[in-house]
Amino acid sequence: MQPAALPQDLHIHSTWSDSDGAIVPEQTIALIAAIKHAHICGISDHFEMIVDHFDDYRAAVAAHGLLIGMEVNGHEWVPLALEADCDYRIFHCYNRDADYQALEQLLADDRPVIVAHPNALDTNLARVPPECLVEINNRYIWRCDWRAFYGPYRERFRFVISSDAHQPNWLNQTVARHVAASLQISETLLFDR
Repeated sequence: MQPAALPQDLHIHSTWSDSDGAIVPEQTIALIAAIKHAHICGISDHFEMIVDHFDDYRAAVAAHGLLIGMEVNGHEWVPLALEADCDYRIFHCYNRDADYQALEQLLADDRPVIVAHPNALDTNLARVPPECLVEINNRYIWRCDWRAFYGPYRERFRFVISSDAHQPNWLNQTVARHVAASLQISETLLFDR
């Protein structure tokens, strides 16, 4: 019997993120699609690892009926990321002026912009445009005083809950969902599926 599927998971890596040491060979797009752990499911591999093969990556993700995302590592990658056709973007917003400015560029492209695990990157949420979505990420949420970090911004942002899975056994959101419930944060679902 299959467990109940999660509503949404848009922060998932696959073997396309081939130089990320946490990725295992079993973390294929085909396996992620077969597990069906979320009703709304997207792959968001590290853009710097897929940029030279983005059309092939996009086709591989689409062939499995999954949403096409990318994880953009700071402002340096934004110009190229804006040229790549995708459904949504996840962004590493380090606490740098150029990264906060890059969020505005990404928002202007009219695709959802998710600020990735801001607690792990020292992102100052007060500087993030309220049109961005903020991620509560199962991989990193426990590494901070999440009440103090996210609590003051519950009304400012819409939130998504993500696994940030790099391995098949990471395809869950247990801790992130506990945090969201404790903070009385409602998850924003971005796509109809």
